[in-house]
Amino acid sequence: MGHTLLCVLGVLFLSFLLCCGKPPVLWGSGHENLRSAASKSVLTVSPSWLSSGESVTLSCEVKPSSAGWRFYWYQAVPYLSKKNYRYDSLPGIINGTVENSFIIHGQKLTAGFACRAGRGNSEYLTDYSEPKFVWSADAHPAASLSVSPDREQHFTWEYVTLNCGGNSAKWRVVEFRESGSSSFLCSTWGAMRGSSCTTTSLRSHKSVYWCESGSGEFSNAVNITFQYEDLLLVSPVHPVTEGASVTLGCRLRGENQLSNVFFYHNDKLIQSDSRAELNISAVSQSDEGFYKCEHSGKVSPQSWMAVKAVSRRRSSSFPVLLVVGPVCGVVLVVLLLPLCLFVKSRGTSNLNDSVRISEDPVNDANDDQHVTYSLLELKNSGNKSRHCEPEEGAVYSNVRVGSAGRSNPAAADAAVYSEVKSDSGY
Repeated sequence: MGHTLLCVLGVLFLSFLLCCGKPPVLWGSGHENLRSAASKSVLTVSPSWLSSGESVTLSCEVKPSSAGWRFYWYQAVPYLSKKNYRYDSLPGIINGTVENSFIIHGQKLTAGFACRAGRGNSEYLTDYSEPKFVWSADAHPAASLSVSPDREQHFTWEYVTLNCGGNSAKWRVVEFRESGSSSFLCSTWGAMRGSSCTTTSLRSHKSVYWCESGSGEFSNAVNITFQYEDLLLVSPVHPVTEGASVTLGCRLRGENQLSNVFFYHNDKLIQSDSRAELNISAVSQSDEGFYKCEHSGKVSPQSWMAVKAVSRRRSSSFPVLLVVGPVCGVVLVVLLLPLCLFVKSRGTSNLNDSVRISEDPVNDANDDQHVTYSLLELKNSGNKSRHCEPEEGAVYSNVRVGSAGRSNPAAADAAVYSEVKSDSGY
């Protein structure tokens, strides 16, 4: 009886130690593993919406905060069969970074990212962070998301269809609600049929939607708002290309035709007449901003209209001219060289025919020995009344009218001699 009582008391004591006593302290790697497992990595991205040429900053924080961590960065790739993501290391940083932030340059498309942290000699790692996304509004050929009806604001209880298009045959639609911090698949809040998702909402909320494929493609993202109010703005769900035309409208629940609608751009009244629509014939960057409409004292929620700049590629004529220019120059020289030689030969021939050295030694002896006479042929210019003014910088000879010889007086009277005096000193 005494032994039985001791056994019972021993069992009760051991049970008390196991249930209520402090657990044994684990040292070494086991203790480090438990501490790492208790830590949590949280990722933030900035900015959430991509602009052309803008960099994306990833920041990883370990909670509870402590020092000595090394950080690893991953891209979230859709894993359709498991309805979640796998994480591939970003190129070039497989060994991680000491800094808890990392900058991605040139990100243009929608993408998901994650991080984790490690420490210790054997480097025990935290779990992956929840994936965070950066969104691009510009569609690209690989994947695109279209919305029907094609507008940003919708009334509650209205059905909206989101269609994924691109190279992949299998897609899923993802929603990220601004009121929360998690994303949801279409299968949890809508009906996914093939590459299309149809959904509605019973209450007001604003969400970002995009498409994902099993091959790792992400579509452009769109903002969609479900409004419980009676008045909403009709505005494009996608960015408007610079130079294109756009029409904004206003809808009242239960009515199709409206008049006397006021439109505001960044809270500034821009149209207040009997028209029901706001037409912009050629959109410019200054038209980007928040818009809202007003009718019968009711004001719609505002929506952002983005303007996409037209890509201006550098002209390809410059490198072409670098090649064509010299070739044209060589061809031009080849064509003009014979012409120049021909003109030069004709000019020399005419000069030889026109210049005659006086053969009258008697008359020559009476004049300056350093004077040379040339016979200039006079031709009718066609405008006798025109007075020729001397050109600036020109050298003119002393012209004398005299006899060229005694053998032909008539020819001598028609001849004009120019006296060219040499300054050489001979």
